[in-house]
Amino acid sequence: MRKAKQFVIFLIFLISLFLILGPELWLEPGFPPGELGQNLLDLAVQNDVIIIFNSGGWGNTPLEQAEDFAPIIKGIQQTFQSWGCNSLVVPYIRTKDSFLGKISGTKDFLTSFEFSSEILAKKIEILSRDFPDKKIIITGLSSGAALVKATMKKISNEAKDSIYGIAVGTPFWHKNLESENILQLNNSGKDSLSTGEVKTLIFTLIKTPFKWISSKITGENLSFGQAIQAPGHKYPWFSPEVGSQIVTFLENKIYPVRE
Repeated sequence: MRKAKQFVIFLIFLISLFLILGPELWLEPGFPPGELGQNLLDLAVQNDVIIIFNSGGWGNTPLEQAEDFAPIIKGIQQTFQSWGCNSLVVPYIRTKDSFLGKISGTKDFLTSFEFSSEILAKKIEILSRDFPDKKIIITGLSSGAALVKATMKKISNEAKDSIYGIAVGTPFWHKNLESENILQLNNSGKDSLSTGEVKTLIFTLIKTPFKWISSKITGENLSFGQAIQAPGHKYPWFSPEVGSQIVTFLENKIYPVRE
C-alpha cells in the first residue's frame, strides 16, 4: 500500500513537472513535416490564397480525416476556384500525437492557446512578409476556432490587411474577437457549446458514455469525440448558417482585393 501511494505521488509530481515545462518543451506545434513542409514556399508561389487549417480536438487530425471540418475547407476552395483563384491548404499541427504532447496540449488549451497562437502568429507573419501579394485565411473548428481568435489577436497591425480568420463553433468560454477581419460562426445561436447552454452540455456529457457503448453494440462504432457531440455543434457547408455566410465574408474581404 505504501509503495502504491509513493507511486501515485511520483506520478502526480511527474505530470505536474510536464505541465510546468510544457508546452514549450513537449508541444512542438507547427506546419507538417514531409513533402508539404519542404515545398511550402514553392507551393505558396503558385497560389493566390493560403488557407491555414486547424482541426478541433487535439489539433492533430489530418485534413482527409476531419469529417466535421474538411467539407467547409473544400467549400472554401471551390468558391475560390469559381472566382478563378488558386488556393493552398496548410494544416497546423497544434499537439504532438504522444502522451507528453497531449499533456502539454492540455496546458495550452487551459491557457487559451497562449503558446501555440504565438508560434502560429509568427509563422503566418513570415508568410505574409515573404508573399505580400497573397491572402492568408486562418480557419478553425471548435478548439481550433479558439486558436484562430487567439492568433488573430497577436497579428501585428502591419500584417493585418492580408490576414483573415474564420472561427467556427468556438467554445463559449472564449470571448468573441472584435475585428472586421474575422468571421465567427455559432450556427445562428443554435450551437449549445458556443452559446454556453450549460444544462444541455451537462446532459450531453452524462449520456455520452451510454451513447458511445451503444454505438459499439449496434455497429455504428462512434468515436468518443463523436459521441460527445454537443447539440448544434455540427456545421454542414450547405447550411445557410455556414456556407452562405462564409461565401459572403470572402466576397466582401477577399474577392474585391483580387480584382
